[in-house]
Amino acid sequence: MLSNHLPILQVVIPLIFAPVCVILRNGTLSWVLASLVSCITFIIACLLLTSVSGGNNITYALGGWVAPAGIEYHVDLLTAYMLLIINAVAAVVVIAARESMASEIASDRLYLFYAAFLLNLTGLLGVVMTGDAFNLFVFIEIASLSSYAMISISRDRRCLYAAFKYLILGTIGASFILISVGLLYAVTGTLNIFDLSDRLGNVENTNTVITALIFFTIGIAIKAAIFPLHLWLPDAYTYSPVIVSTFLAGTTTKVFIYALIRFIYSLFGYEFSFNQLVLNDLLMILACGAVLYGSIQAIRQDSIKRLLAYSSIAQIGYMVLGISIATELGLAASLAHVFNHAVIKVALFLSVACIIYRYNTEMISQLHGISKFMPYTSACFLFGGLSLIGIPLTAGFTSKWLLIQASFSAGYWSLVIIIVFSSILSILYVWKVVEAAYFKTPAVELSNNNTQNAPRLLYIALFIFVLANLYFGTETSVNIGFAKDIAYGLVN
Repeated sequence: MLSNHLPILQVVIPLIFAPVCVILRNGTLSWVLASLVSCITFIIACLLLTSVSGGNNITYALGGWVAPAGIEYHVDLLTAYMLLIINAVAAVVVIAARESMASEIASDRLYLFYAAFLLNLTGLLGVVMTGDAFNLFVFIEIASLSSYAMISISRDRRCLYAAFKYLILGTIGASFILISVGLLYAVTGTLNIFDLSDRLGNVENTNTVITALIFFTIGIAIKAAIFPLHLWLPDAYTYSPVIVSTFLAGTTTKVFIYALIRFIYSLFGYEFSFNQLVLNDLLMILACGAVLYGSIQAIRQDSIKRLLAYSSIAQIGYMVLGISIATELGLAASLAHVFNHAVIKVALFLSVACIIYRYNTEMISQLHGISKFMPYTSACFLFGGLSLIGIPLTAGFTSKWLLIQASFSAGYWSLVIIIVFSSILSILYVWKVVEAAYFKTPAVELSNNNTQNAPRLLYIALFIFVLANLYFGTETSVNIGFAKDIAYGLVN
């Protein structure tokens, strides 16, 4: 039956159709194809989530070769949760991309963007689904290489510097991950993640395994832009086409946070990672640095895209902070924020996409009084900003509140102070945009600009994510419920 092959179809479908975009060599046809593929993979993700919600995990042996001899795809509740996030973002963002991307890159390169987009989607889905450590590295590289291509495709020549910077740092991160995988294979003789977990019990206190964990953590920290290894992210988000920034912000860093959680809990083990090596103490220090540094840097920015990039560094800090608390509730808070931040940041970047499409700028100093000319876009950005701050009845509040509860229950009072203080800082940088939009005298350039509004598809995508912010801020049983169930399964 076709349903038995859903795990492999999730990865193979975008992989097969990526080169078809190149064969078509037509921007419109490639957009239609990428949109159709993204919708199909989203439906598959929903079916997989439904299948594993009852606690029945799915394993799929590629080519009939049973693990550990063959490569295995493994779908549990955590995997399905991440698949839903990635595919939901991809499906909505690619549908919104048609006019936005056409306004930012040359028409004869549009089909190359959609090919790279589908390859990136393939890599991200593969990272989440694979049960093989080396296969994980392969999919990380597929996702990374296609990311470099998408970032560098903009008309802005600065995108080449951003892509090259990401390439150098990403290669360093990939090297650390590959060395870690090699060390694990050297001491266990297997690459299957769950088989590795069983065999590591006999050698976990050796220097080789300790080094493997350290190397993997460093590599993932670079890929996930965890402070202070975040240096590629601000330029990548700022100088790439805004749709690319939107997709990266909604998916890429979240996938690597997933990889960190998966290896800590499913491979190295909670006891070894946190109780013996006290990795959580290091992660907690880095997380606190991230939420403070990212928020302070965001306040200093005039570019909205760069502001949101530094905001992402701070929000990644919240996710790592939940992991570092090393409790079931802390892990649930981290997973909930992975979901919520994807919803929040996609809504904010799509708001910026609407502004850039109409006025070809995203500098705050040039957007005074924009609420009078783009009232719906300004209102959507305002609501997304409130969710980013963590105002009640928004998605951002639910995960931040869960994180505060986890900090209280674990006795980390200082973390509560840091979370509250960083939320106050986020008020300041969100207010910069709100003040310019609503309380400044309209700029002459905006008043004299009679260009048409952003396309309808872009607005539809924006409204979907704004409404999602409201829904998941009021109906918490879905997101928070899944996060708590996943955390319970991983910790226990």
